[in-house]
Amino acid sequence: MTIRVLIVDDQAMVRAGFAALLNAQSDIDVVGDAPDGRQAIEVSGRTHPDVVLMDVRMPEMDGLEAARRLLDPPPGVVHRPRVLMLTTFDVDDYVYEALRAGASGFLLKDAPPADLIAAVRVVAAGDALLAPSVTRRLIADFARNRPAPRRDPRLRLNGLTPRETEVLELIARGLSNQEIAAHLVLAEQTVKTHIGRILAKLDLRDRAQAVVLAYESGLVQPGAQ
Repeated sequence: MTIRVLIVDDQAMVRAGFAALLNAQSDIDVVGDAPDGRQAIEVSGRTHPDVVLMDVRMPEMDGLEAARRLLDPPPGVVHRPRVLMLTTFDVDDYVYEALRAGASGFLLKDAPPADLIAAVRVVAAGDALLAPSVTRRLIADFARNRPAPRRDPRLRLNGLTPRETEVLELIARGLSNQEIAAHLVLAEQTVKTHIGRILAKLDLRDRAQAVVLAYESGLVQPGAQ
């Protein structure tokens, strides 16, 4: 299956470079590009991409607001792409908020070409958190320094079984499905089933949101191994 990609960046050369790289892959097709968040929403509505590469800082509408609108569309809009945030800095408040909104991960704009290609495939598959160690550090930094949310996130975890809570903790620590299966001596398919139930019970978009909630609820403490 071909992965449909939309590239959003205010620099034309960046968009062209990413498009040339991705279009050279047999399983990836760049279906559009946009110079700002507002146009990204319009182009996404026409082209229905699987993955949106979204720059963080842009004129008209920044990547954070655009990601929020794509991931929480108005009634009647069925299509919701996966969003991969592009940033210059690996610790960025905008990226943290984008992960809370449901973005699947983030990638540094100066990452090697192979990393960009792999990131698009990982995000499109939807079964792994991109760059878990870096993303986990980003979330931990902000969970440590931000004020607690008004509603206690711990209450949301009450509906999980002990095994599901254990799996959520391991997700937040950056383990892959295969690593979780080995740690808990379970079949990998069983782990996938647990993760699906966790996301459904907690009304979460994907693993990135699960990691955010695990830190904000106190299930995992920043700095803990």
